[in-house]
Amino acid sequence: MEVSWGSGQESRRLLLSFLLLAAWEAGNSQLHYSVPEEAKHGTFVGRIAQDLGLELAELVPRLFRVASKDRGDLLEVNLQNGILFVNSRIDREALCGRSVECSIHLEVIVDRPLQVFHVEVEVRDINDHPPMFSATQKNLFIAESRALGTQFPLEGASDADIGINAMLTYRLSPNDYFSLEKPSDDERIKGLGLVLRKSLDREETPEIFLVLTATDGGKPELTGTVQIHITVLDANDNSPVFDKPLYAVKLPENVPDGTVVIKVNASDLDEGLNGDVMYSFSTDISPDVKRKFHIDPVTGQITVKGYIDFEECKSYEILIEGIDKGQLPLSGHCRVIVEIEDINDNVPALEFKSLSLPILENAPVGTVIALISVSDRDMGVNGQVTCSLSPHVPFKLVSTFKNYHSLVLASALDRETTAGYKVVVTARDGGSPSLWATASVSVEVADVNDNAPAFAQPEYTVFVKENNPPGAHIFTVSAMDADAQENALVSYSLVERRVGERLLSSFVSVHAESGKVFALQPLDHEELELLQFQVSARDAGVPALGSNVTLQVFVLDENDNAPVLLPYRAVGASGAMSELVPRSVGSGHIVAKVRAVDADSGYNAWLSYELQSGAGGVRSPFRVGLYTGEISITRALDEGDAPRQRLLVLVKDHGEPALTATATVLVSLVESNQAPKASSRVLAGTAASEASVVDVNVYLIIAICAVSSLLVLTLVLYTALRCSALPTEDTCGPGKPMLVCSSAVGSWSCSQQRRQRVCSGEGLPKTDLMAFSPSVPPALGSGDSGVQQEIFENPRQPNPDWRYSASLRAGMHSSVHLEEAGILRAGPGGPDQQWPTVSSATPEPEAGEVSPPVGAGVNSNSWTFKYGPGNPKQSGPGELPDKFIIPGSPAIISIRQEPASNQIDKSDFITFGKKEETKKKKKKKKGNKTQEKKEKGNSTTDNSDQ
Repeated sequence: MEVSWGSGQESRRLLLSFLLLAAWEAGNSQLHYSVPEEAKHGTFVGRIAQDLGLELAELVPRLFRVASKDRGDLLEVNLQNGILFVNSRIDREALCGRSVECSIHLEVIVDRPLQVFHVEVEVRDINDHPPMFSATQKNLFIAESRALGTQFPLEGASDADIGINAMLTYRLSPNDYFSLEKPSDDERIKGLGLVLRKSLDREETPEIFLVLTATDGGKPELTGTVQIHITVLDANDNSPVFDKPLYAVKLPENVPDGTVVIKVNASDLDEGLNGDVMYSFSTDISPDVKRKFHIDPVTGQITVKGYIDFEECKSYEILIEGIDKGQLPLSGHCRVIVEIEDINDNVPALEFKSLSLPILENAPVGTVIALISVSDRDMGVNGQVTCSLSPHVPFKLVSTFKNYHSLVLASALDRETTAGYKVVVTARDGGSPSLWATASVSVEVADVNDNAPAFAQPEYTVFVKENNPPGAHIFTVSAMDADAQENALVSYSLVERRVGERLLSSFVSVHAESGKVFALQPLDHEELELLQFQVSARDAGVPALGSNVTLQVFVLDENDNAPVLLPYRAVGASGAMSELVPRSVGSGHIVAKVRAVDADSGYNAWLSYELQSGAGGVRSPFRVGLYTGEISITRALDEGDAPRQRLLVLVKDHGEPALTATATVLVSLVESNQAPKASSRVLAGTAASEASVVDVNVYLIIAICAVSSLLVLTLVLYTALRCSALPTEDTCGPGKPMLVCSSAVGSWSCSQQRRQRVCSGEGLPKTDLMAFSPSVPPALGSGDSGVQQEIFENPRQPNPDWRYSASLRAGMHSSVHLEEAGILRAGPGGPDQQWPTVSSATPEPEAGEVSPPVGAGVNSNSWTFKYGPGNPKQSGPGELPDKFIIPGSPAIISIRQEPASNQIDKSDFITFGKKEETKKKKKKKKGNKTQEKKEKGNSTTDNSDQ
């Protein structure tokens, strides 16, 4: 008799499940191979490199490698031909047990760039295991009184193979008493049963020997046998009968020892000892069931005595025997199926498979940084794992294959902002309560050269005194680079250019490492006042980045140039100046003018003139203007004066120490009848040197006429303004503009006057001093409005020699600061002339400010004077302050205002001197008042200047 195990509908279901599982696995793998178990070493599996689209030549450079979790080195790849082959013995039963699916999962990893491929190699089962029974002999005790059709359970054989190789067919040796059949169609029941077909007679057959043979479905077929020894017993007629032949129960995993699983019950119709039933596990039960469960022999209660783990075994089949206590004991049998329920008791497992660190800060978005494997031994929802990252990191997780995730770059990196990240990956399952696990990795951001060196400011101003020693350190530049290591190493260099006829590198150099700037040669203010150049800072990255900074080196002047006399029109053989002067000329007549220049600037170029005393202490009839260099006559000449006068003029600058030059002037006194010819020569020479475009004779005639008329007009206007413009408490504002002209011997100047009343909280408003700006040519008359309009529309520059020399203008220009302020405005109908003024706060509170109009150039002849804010003395209308301080310099401007009848030489109108010499100058002026009163009758020309 044969019984086929797993045939019919059960076989079709098994085959269909196998095909669906294989198709699902193939759809979720990138590559799928199959190999039979027990294949020999070197057995060909597949051309893995070709199937993955990889060239054989790039396998070694890209570090082609194969990894398999918990599979050892069963399979290997030949890097020469890209063939996957069997490396060691593969036992499917050892790998997967009785699982229908058995495959080896390979991870193929290549670098540059990082790629991961998933390969599954299915291990095909071969029929290498025969059916095995739990024992070689089975002993049965059967009473002769047992009824026909009674079943006696037998434990079936087991086959370690799967599929068709595990489909068993049973065959019982021929006999007259028993047949073989499967007791139930339940798939969970694997046992067999002997069915009594013929009544037993102990006296006729006390023992029966049978052979049970199990044959699998493999090719070739393998078989297993068990000897069945049946002993026929006499006596006890009724065997115990269980309430149910099959018990099913569900048991959660991890229950403690002593937990009750189920209680079985069997009844026996006999009385006495023959009706008492004892419970026990069948002798054919597996040892694992005996280790984990216990049955009470009296009550039939089954309890747990070992660790129950769903991941270890999902169900248990327990065979129970109930045996009575009769002389000839009878037994009953039942089965208990215990299904283990899964609970969430396994924490997800995280593992970093491969890391590509550090990552460059300019890596593109999507770059793979790490491969992460996630697994959970639980089933169902408890085994479904979700992964997340720590917040505020520029990375994300991308699911690649099954439980594999890739850590990829999600946004741009900046090492200068964040040099590294600690990335924490959290894996959480879907159980209740859920379990989680974390794994962290430190991602270092590698620097790239993406930041150029930066200076603190785009431009630096450096002041260096001239005549510096060669190689002097004048400045240090410094640039910072936000990068790291060699990308932050900054070197400095000059941006080469030409300065005049020479290269910049011949003037300065810069140290490549420290950024110190050195002057390679002495600098000369007179040759080069401003040296502007650029210094470049470059880092050591590849490619190098750089930036430039501008340095403006101002060369400060020192008094290293003595005054130089300008050539005169009539110079003798000895180099002295020669002049012819008629004896009839009056006091104040200008004989000659000493001209000198100084190559320096500021105070160092501010020149003063002194007349050296003659031998014997004889008082000279000549004097020299302190700052004009004009030699004039101080008194009327008489017969006692020597016909030839030798004058020594000392020209001195204001530097420390002062440098000087000496000019010699030879003056010849001639009679009046000799003067016209000489005067013509003199006037012709003067016109040629001072105004090349104006005829000197016309110039002098116009000047004399204009001075007389303008003097009267000025006095009348001044008196009218003083009388009509009396200040009131609530009246403040500008006065009516008027035109004022003044003249001097040998020059002419017209200026526009404007009064400005200043309101303060104390006392009456004060009237500021008149501000003159040269804008009217010499031909202007006092009453010619048409000419006046023409002059305003076509202003001309004044003669530069009227008030002060070029050296004085250079000193003023370097001693004050510019500020924009419009001080001049033409009268009605005339154009506006708003020029910047030169002014600053005076260092002395009692002094005032002096402001020349710079808009007209350095040749401007007019100044604006203002009292300082701390001076309690305020000049009344029409009054002039007695002294002014040039802002930023030690010079003092002293102004004397006397009645028109007094005789004052033009050179005394404005005097300049150092602060420490102020008292000496005042004493000297007091001493000269007596002499000046004697000469006032000859000073009408100078009075017109005031």
